[in-house]
Amino acid sequence: MEWRGRRVLVTGGAGFLGSNLCHALSMRGARVVALDGFLFGGGANPANLEGAEVELVRADIREVDLRPICEGAEVIFNLAAQTSHMGGQRDPLADIAVNAVAQVRLIQAVREAAPEAVVVHASTRQFYGRPLHLPVDEAHPVNPPDANGVSKFAGEQYWMIEHRASNRPVVSLRLTNCYGPRLRIRDARQTFLGIWIRSVLEGRPFEVWGGEQLRDLTFVEDVTDAFLLAATVPACHGRIFNIGGPPPASLKQLADLVVALGGVDASYTMREFPADRARIDIGSYYADDRAFRAATGWTPQVGLEEGIRHSLDWFRPRLADYL
Repeated sequence: MEWRGRRVLVTGGAGFLGSNLCHALSMRGARVVALDGFLFGGGANPANLEGAEVELVRADIREVDLRPICEGAEVIFNLAAQTSHMGGQRDPLADIAVNAVAQVRLIQAVREAAPEAVVVHASTRQFYGRPLHLPVDEAHPVNPPDANGVSKFAGEQYWMIEHRASNRPVVSLRLTNCYGPRLRIRDARQTFLGIWIRSVLEGRPFEVWGGEQLRDLTFVEDVTDAFLLAATVPACHGRIFNIGGPPPASLKQLADLVVALGGVDASYTMREFPADRARIDIGSYYADDRAFRAATGWTPQVGLEEGIRHSLDWFRPRLADYL
């Protein structure tokens, strides 16, 4: 797809993944509208959109009239979500309001205002729960370990019904741990790696819970490429895909890499999982994403060492903007 001049809506556009998409689309000449409510505890940050030619609409997806915002959109990248697992446990009603009810509001608005739009929905591997086998493919049973996983699965399924009922081209990408520039690093609400990066840059030790769990991490530039391909490759439409990354590593291996790249003051301590987190921890996870690779030719280009080094270098001069 030639992006120049196309009208594109990115919900959650001031957040981590959304803002990186906005920058990529802006550089390709798209006319980008970023919708974000800057909800407390989310990843939205005004600094994320600096330098991108984007129209920012500050509005809560749960309340705003979405029709004029969607009007004429040719592609919608839907990343508006509540992503905190503990936040969903503490307030499941608020979790459902964003991840499920607001998705239905958006679907209804898009039907009226952008009937031909392609939709790429940001989903999650979280609702697979504790894996029955590794790597995890798309046929793995869904067994959400927490309220956030339930609400995210509901939101995804509403979008897939929109494809089946209205023949709209919809793609859902089930993401793993994503990281890189513009990540929320003030705490661990987006991913454990965020608080690790902050701690290293502040010269404080970080904590590693457990340590033997395996994870696959995807660098944000590779995630962005996956979203763009999902929108433009017709073979993706109507399908759900896992997105993985380079070969998995244990949390301890990842921590050792962060320390090695973080400088002389970088260090970490090991501890057991806190009881409230242990109950919803999924253990080891890494994705089988061969279906997406086969459909699009996508492969992650950024390895762990390169991605972590680039992340540390990017945040170092910008740390104050992300705390």
